[in-house]
Amino acid sequence: MSWNPALAPACPDEIGVDAIETLIIPRARDLGGFEVKRALPAPRRQMVGPFIFFDQAGPAEFLTGQGIDVRPHPHIGLGTVTYLYRGDFHHRDSIGTDQVILPGAVNWMVAGKGVTHSERTSAAGRAGPHSLYGIQTWIALPEDREDMDPIFEHHGKDSLPVIEAEGVRANLILGHAYGERAPATLYSETFYLDVTLTPGARFPLPDDHEDRGLYITEGSVRIAGQDFAAGQMMVFRPGDSITVAAGAQGARLMALGGATLNGPRHVWWNFVSSSREKIEEAKREWRAADWGMGLFDLPTGDRAEYIPAPE
Repeated sequence: MSWNPALAPACPDEIGVDAIETLIIPRARDLGGFEVKRALPAPRRQMVGPFIFFDQAGPAEFLTGQGIDVRPHPHIGLGTVTYLYRGDFHHRDSIGTDQVILPGAVNWMVAGKGVTHSERTSAAGRAGPHSLYGIQTWIALPEDREDMDPIFEHHGKDSLPVIEAEGVRANLILGHAYGERAPATLYSETFYLDVTLTPGARFPLPDDHEDRGLYITEGSVRIAGQDFAAGQMMVFRPGDSITVAAGAQGARLMALGGATLNGPRHVWWNFVSSSREKIEEAKREWRAADWGMGLFDLPTGDRAEYIPAPE
């Protein structure tokens, strides 16, 4: 699909450096040889639009038989988005989903009032040496959707709109941008794009969303005469026309944002809510381990273990 956004973006050097409202350097965590970089929530910024959690998983290399095993764990009040560059995840959850996700596809799980899921490297993935590299995000739900029944949607790579221009290729993962709309069911205004830029290519961020940010996964970009490298997130001032230019090696970006919610959210472990009371209730329910009788059950086909709640 060709793209002409009909914008008049300024040259990158014409953008004031103060257009970057917040610069975030993710916190790195080593999970036994597997590195995760967490950009959101950050000390100076809890959310970008409805996005309240942003993790870069990998890149990591595994030997035959090895892989990732994220044991069953719970969520409330949010939607989880899994998007991979390399590798796979076998997702199973307490509403009966059994789905392997491959690069370029989207797993969208809305926890609502409560869901449990696990994510593991698939048996096929463990059959030989393999890589894993991807992004996992959480989207906070509007208050009137926090108690909805959980849902799961899988959308294959070929179902996502592709937006192209000179030197730019963008896969629309969620929401709407540049006149296109992704297929996942959303409950607030959102956009989320996987953008690949050739060296020197220029990319204008959508100008019809209130809150906008980008995270650099590969290469570098230039904004207002300054270079920003992989592993950094920038959140931009609302209303400004923002165009970024790829560096000499090109760049790959995750562009994200949307409408801000009606207020901050409480976050504890894997729980997000506008209500502290709902989080306390979820804590009690998970610690009770009364599977299938209360708020939580274990995933179909993955019931032998689970992650205990932290103290």
